[in-house]
Amino acid sequence: MGLKKGDSVELEITGMAFGGKAIAKVDGLAVFVDKAVPLDRVKARIINKKKSFAEATFVELIDPSPYRTAPLCEYSGYCGGCKWQFISYERQLYYKQQHVKESLEHIGFLKDIPVHPVIPSESIFAYRNKMEFSCSDRAWILPSYFTSGEKTASFALGLHVPGTFDKVLDIKACLLQPEKGNLILNDVKTFIKNSGIPAYGLKSHEGFWRFLMLRNSYSYGKWMVNIITSTEENRVVESLSDLLIGKYSDVVSVINNVTSSKAAIAVGEHENVLAGSSCIRDKLGDFEFEISANSFFQTNTAGAKILYEKVKEFAQLSGKQTLIDLYSGTGTIPVFLSSDASEIIGIEISESAVSDANKNCILNSVSNCTFITGDIKNSLSKIERKPDVIIIDPPRVGMHKDVVKQVIDMAPGRIVYVSCNPATLARDLFVLKDHYDVMEVQPVDMFPHTFHVESVARLEKKHF
Repeated sequence: MGLKKGDSVELEITGMAFGGKAIAKVDGLAVFVDKAVPLDRVKARIINKKKSFAEATFVELIDPSPYRTAPLCEYSGYCGGCKWQFISYERQLYYKQQHVKESLEHIGFLKDIPVHPVIPSESIFAYRNKMEFSCSDRAWILPSYFTSGEKTASFALGLHVPGTFDKVLDIKACLLQPEKGNLILNDVKTFIKNSGIPAYGLKSHEGFWRFLMLRNSYSYGKWMVNIITSTEENRVVESLSDLLIGKYSDVVSVINNVTSSKAAIAVGEHENVLAGSSCIRDKLGDFEFEISANSFFQTNTAGAKILYEKVKEFAQLSGKQTLIDLYSGTGTIPVFLSSDASEIIGIEISESAVSDANKNCILNSVSNCTFITGDIKNSLSKIERKPDVIIIDPPRVGMHKDVVKQVIDMAPGRIVYVSCNPATLARDLFVLKDHYDVMEVQPVDMFPHTFHVESVARLEKKHF
C-alpha cells in the first residue's frame, strides 16, 4: 500500500529503534511510532512520509505486547522524562543492549564485539539526584482533565511536553526523584501561586519565576533548593527560603540563581546563597564530592559508582601507570582512580569545572591529579609525557576528529571510552579501529524508563 500523510493504519510492531521509537514495516517501508512496544498491534496515523521511512502517531492499542506494563506515573506518555515507563524493565535493558550492538555494527562497522548484558540500575524509581522543573504562565493540561471542565490554567511548575519549548505540564510528583523532592516541589508551587508575582512567559519572556532545581545527596540525604528567577528580588526569595529551611531539616542549601537570558537554561548569571551552604556533598565509593548549584555530577549516584568501577576494571591499573583523562569535568573519574595510578592528568574546557576538580582533590587528600584548563584540541598536544592509559568521557557529540587523531598519535597502550551516546561511540571507534582492537563493551543503565544508556569500551593497542 502507498502510505501518505494522514492515513490511518494498523501496525504490527516488530522492533525498537535507537531514540526510543518503535518500528513497524508496511510493504517493506519502515514506520516509526512513539508509545509502542515490539509485539504490540496498534492503530496509528501517518504524520510524516519520506522516501525511505514514515513516522506515525499512536492512536489506539489493539492488542498489547507481553512486554508492555502499566506505568505508575499518571503523566506517562505526556511528559518527556519517562518515555519507556510502559515497557517492562527487563525488556528495557534488552533494547538498550541491542542499541549498542546495532550502533557498533551499522555505524562503526565493528562485527562480533562482545557487548555484555546491561548492568541494571539499583533503583528504577527515585534514582535521580537532580531534577529541573520549569515555570510557565500557562499550563498544558492533561487530556483526561478536560472532562472536569478544566482546560486552561494560568500557572505551571513542572516538565516540558516532548518536542516543545512552550508547553509545560504542571505536575504534582515526579517518580524519578525521592519523595521528599515532591513535597518540596509542591510547597514551592503553593508559595509561587500565592506570591502574586508572575511566572515567566516562555513566549513573552516576561515574568519572575523561571525554574526550580532540586539536588539531593544520595549518601547523606541532604537537599539543595535552587530557585532561578529573571531578576533579583531578595525579599521574595528569602521568604521562600525561610519557609523551606523552617519546614525541612534536611534542606541544607537554598540558592537563588538570577538570569536575564531568554534561553531555557537553569543557570544564573550570578548566584546568591539564601541559606546554608553553597554546596552539598555526596559520595562515590570512598570519595566525597562537593556539588554546587551549577556543577556537573552524574544524576544517578549509585549508577555512577557502578560505571566508575567498570572504568577502573577496564583500565587495569597497578599503581604505576600515567593516565590522561579527557573531558575530565569536575574530576570525579580522576579522583575515583587516583589510588590506583601513579599520575593522572585531566583536561577540561570549563574553568569552573576545573576549579571544582581541584577542590575535590583537596577534599579527598588526592595529590597525584592535575588539571589543565583548555580545549582538548589545543591542550592534548602540549602534554609531553606518554600516557599508559587514556580515559575518554566526552559529551553526547563524541570526540572532535582532531582529538581522535591526537589520541592515535599519543599511542597509549589502552583506551577506556565512556559514552552516553552509542551512535557517537560507534563513530569514534570506527576511526580508532585501525590502531586499536575493541575488546569489549559494557553498557550500564543510569536512566531507567528512558532509551539512554551509558557504555564503557575497552580498547587495546594493536601490535604490528
